[in-house]
Amino acid sequence: MFALLQAAGAADTAATPAADATVAAAAAETTNAVVESVNAVAAAAPAAPSAAEAAAAAAEAAKNAGQQNITLMEMISHSPLVSKVVLVILLLCAVYAIALMFEKIIVMRGNKKRTIDFVAAYKKAKSPEEAAQLLSKQPDGFAKKMFAAGYGELQKAKDAGLYNNRDARGDLIERIRSAMTAEQNKGVEELGSNMTFLASIGSNAPFIGLFGTVWGIMNSFIAIANTQTTSLAVVAPGIAEALFATAAGLVAAIPAVLIYNFSAKQTGTIGGYLEDFEADFISLVTRDMDKQG
Repeated sequence: MFALLQAAGAADTAATPAADATVAAAAAETTNAVVESVNAVAAAAPAAPSAAEAAAAAAEAAKNAGQQNITLMEMISHSPLVSKVVLVILLLCAVYAIALMFEKIIVMRGNKKRTIDFVAAYKKAKSPEEAAQLLSKQPDGFAKKMFAAGYGELQKAKDAGLYNNRDARGDLIERIRSAMTAEQNKGVEELGSNMTFLASIGSNAPFIGLFGTVWGIMNSFIAIANTQTTSLAVVAPGIAEALFATAAGLVAAIPAVLIYNFSAKQTGTIGGYLEDFEADFISLVTRDMDKQG
């Protein structure tokens, strides 16, 4: 029995090294497979840039952006098509608004002076006939056209023998008033020409400039995404372009609003003078009718 136990122990001792060798070989194969898989994944993935490489790329992008000429004309010439269209529209609006500003100032002041001088000369007359003689030498203007229209109706009534007819007096006064009012409306309409366009520029130009601003800022964010840097040297051109579009919108809107307010006030003032002149002329005609019976 003791001999059998010794034989079994010797067999177990001989089998243990063989089993250990098999396990070690399997573990080595597994390790090699894992290492090969990791190497394959690392080879397939792009190499991440180091901190030094990223800093060098940012410095190069900033250097290239700093070398760009960012003067006003260069900025405009390198701006995208949409921004150029916006700037052209605003430039045309600004030029037209400024031109209208000078025109309205000259026209309004000239018509106001002619109206005041005409009314002052008219007040010296004691009858419609005397007024016609005094006012014949006055320069042309809205008040003179109104007087000519009213006096023309008066002469037609005299030629028809209706001037001294008390029953036809009301109709004659109404015809004189209608003729003078029609000329007054023409004058006020002429003074108010281009007012709608001025109002449109004043109200819409800032929004057109705002559109250009949004477009420029959007391009700045695109530049940030493309260069992978937030350096001001990279995004400065787009931001400057956006701010310039805003400034252009204000340059077009401010003079348009100013001249619109000026023209509206002057048109109302001159229209008031013309209404007063119409009332004075009708009063002169009625007094003359009363004198002649």
